[in-house]
Amino acid sequence: MSETTSLHRRRFLGLALAGTLVPFGAAACAASGSDDGPSDAGPTGKVSDDNPFGVADGTAVEAVIFDGGYGTDYVSAVAAKYADLHGGAKLTVAPSTQIAQELQPRFVGGNPPDLLDNSGANAIGLATIAAQLEDLTPLTKAKNTDGDVIADTLYPGMLTDGTYDGRLVQLNYVLTVYGLWYSKTLFDTNGWKAPTTWDEALALGAAAKSAGKYLFCWGKEAASYYLTLAVESAIKEGGDEVRVALGNLDANAWSHPAVQAVFAKMAQAVQAGYFRPGGAGTQFTAAQAQWSQAQEAVLYPSGSWIENEMKSQTAENFQMTGCPAPAVSSGAKMPATAFHASAGEPFVVPSKAKNKAGGMEVLRLMLSKEGAANFAKTKLSSTIVKGTVPADAFGSTALASQIAMLDAAGEDTFTFNFNDVYGFTSQNNVLWNGFLSGQLDAAGLTKGLQDQFDKTREDSSIVKVQVK
Repeated sequence: MSETTSLHRRRFLGLALAGTLVPFGAAACAASGSDDGPSDAGPTGKVSDDNPFGVADGTAVEAVIFDGGYGTDYVSAVAAKYADLHGGAKLTVAPSTQIAQELQPRFVGGNPPDLLDNSGANAIGLATIAAQLEDLTPLTKAKNTDGDVIADTLYPGMLTDGTYDGRLVQLNYVLTVYGLWYSKTLFDTNGWKAPTTWDEALALGAAAKSAGKYLFCWGKEAASYYLTLAVESAIKEGGDEVRVALGNLDANAWSHPAVQAVFAKMAQAVQAGYFRPGGAGTQFTAAQAQWSQAQEAVLYPSGSWIENEMKSQTAENFQMTGCPAPAVSSGAKMPATAFHASAGEPFVVPSKAKNKAGGMEVLRLMLSKEGAANFAKTKLSSTIVKGTVPADAFGSTALASQIAMLDAAGEDTFTFNFNDVYGFTSQNNVLWNGFLSGQLDAAGLTKGLQDQFDKTREDSSIVKVQVK
């Protein structure tokens, strides 16, 4: 399978979130080999535009949803609609933060849930379960509750990352903006500016230290957020060749000069004491509160879920704002405004689920205007469904800054997903906790990252994703 996402993504992202996108006729669909109708998907009812998967009245659905930055209530929100359409049938939503630990035994045992949000630090590597998942192409060809073909309502390119070995096996529901996040109030008060290079970041670290604060903090389950930051910086510095080398698990990918330059700058920050100590022993949301509530650190790397995740632990008048990851130098191959944007929160329907039709139906309801608009309003983030975020961004400074970032970047956005595809996150957390704690140097970090690349690349039992 070929991952077709290029370094230069479309400017439509910024225009769409700003409410000025001219509608497209259809979204790109990366899957192939599917017909217009659904496959055998559990108890069969009468198939119609209102019931495209043939859900039988009264058939319950079990959904296991990652209980992270977005919570689980956005899925529960469609329960009433599901009941109305299907004879009072019940949608049960079970939260989890231990997806792999709790769900892998169920896949092995042949009794997985009907719908799974395979997300978080303990997500199951897609390569591990791809063959046990339904092709979701029929979902994209179905009509939503508004009577529109779902594929026609999505932002272009949002299905690409869900395609594995020629099939659309996961649907990434949320449009995610990645970068560094900070308090605009704090920065304005101190006369600080968001860094565009790592030298500027180090200078900010010195200024923050003089003010009794740290540049960064981290939590043990989210140490790999700094891997994401490092890769973003390296791609900006070295360009497309860095993204392609990492995505293809190339030999010596982690030794690329751009990657090593980023690691060197991050090591300087560690050695200078710009990281708040103790992160390897701190639960990640508690660590994030050190930034958003106590304001002991001034920057935090994350995706756009961060505002909702920390809404109950954010200082008053914080004015959360995002900015792109810094490049190493002003001579980077990509402009300062370039950044990482992708679709996230991967939903899958297991092939051995009792009610596959019901799992697909819940996704259909989530992708309808009502379900997507509810998510945007309550989570202050956009789904992959067009036209659900107003120009005022619901009064959110974080969401408004995402719009500004997308508009400023134009075509200069990029994505990568090797961690999700091959399930590297848990091992990455071990390596990055060691590095950020100062117990592992850049050479040791490089070796650990490359070793897992090499082991996976040489394992013929794992289907590889070809990145171009």
